[in-house]
Amino acid sequence: MEALGEAARGVLLTADPHAKRRAARGLARAWRRGALAHRCEGMLPDRPAWPDAPELLSPSQMPRRRKGGSERGRIAMLHALAHIEFVAIDLAVDLVGRFGGEFPRAFVDDWLGVAADEAMHFALLDRRLRALGSHYGALPAHAGLWEAAEATADDALARLAIVPMVLEARGLDVTPATVERFRATGDEASARILERIYRDEIRHVGAGTRWFEWLCRERGFEPAATWQSLVKSRFRGVLKPPFNDSARHHAGLTQEYYGVIAR
Repeated sequence: MEALGEAARGVLLTADPHAKRRAARGLARAWRRGALAHRCEGMLPDRPAWPDAPELLSPSQMPRRRKGGSERGRIAMLHALAHIEFVAIDLAVDLVGRFGGEFPRAFVDDWLGVAADEAMHFALLDRRLRALGSHYGALPAHAGLWEAAEATADDALARLAIVPMVLEARGLDVTPATVERFRATGDEASARILERIYRDEIRHVGAGTRWFEWLCRERGFEPAATWQSLVKSRFRGVLKPPFNDSARHHAGLTQEYYGVIAR
């Protein structure tokens, strides 16, 4: 029987975006039907395989997105979101393949479900881009999204603290306003896609928080103080308000975590 870690490696080494999303969903199906052994001892790549397009640029090189409701501006926003969801497929699969053996099977259930969600989100966004006359890869994208994975490749607790509980939680803060901007331009189709993603991301942040707290209990750590220490030592950015306290609380990420270190 193929090992979970080896199957995860196969997804990470798939470069074509649509082949990767299909592979991620196939990985989740294989796990659900019991076709994979719960073993993650294999080596994973430091960086996943990605396509030649989009061109990846540093934050300082990224074109500034125009404000307003022009179609060009909406395409640029949807493309940026599609890239986030594409990289999120690899983030979820890497989490399982790298650390899944340290956790109960329910952890793998949750995070392969997240990987399948991210694959679906990417497909929805790319389909919407095509309806608007564009596609994923047509514009440059942010090169720094994998940095959090590289900075936390040694420790599951750090990975959970930074990726779902900082990066995905930030999506909860900004998505409602983005939905309203699309809706104000009459782009109801894009607004509905982002609302679907938003609902799923609350669940993803919840899974991150729940398993972070589980691992803290296993190691005898106090969760909030441990999270604050990891954010200070492993996250290069800063936590800035405004926060969507309601959505964060629904996900279990209460102000006890982030309130004291926000700037």
